[in-house]
Amino acid sequence: MFTIEHEFDSTVITLVDEDGTPLTEDVTINSFAECVTVEQFDPRTDKVQTITLSHLQVRDLAAALDLPEGVYRLVPDDD
Repeated sequence: MFTIEHEFDSTVITLVDEDGTPLTEDVTINSFAECVTVEQFDPRTDKVQTITLSHLQVRDLAAALDLPEGVYRLVPDDD
């Protein structure tokens, strides 16, 4: 399950784990104009862990989910 909310300065996507045992903490993705952050509460440290990605890194991650093992560089289409 996931939710999508539009805030003043970002789009917030929350991923809820419904399938695993034990369940993992929710993952929150904030898409800002300049970057994307991925956050998840870590119960071992009692802190929220944050990773910041550029939009190009997010594009590459999305492409990587559907590709086999290897090294890739995405190039823009020259239409």
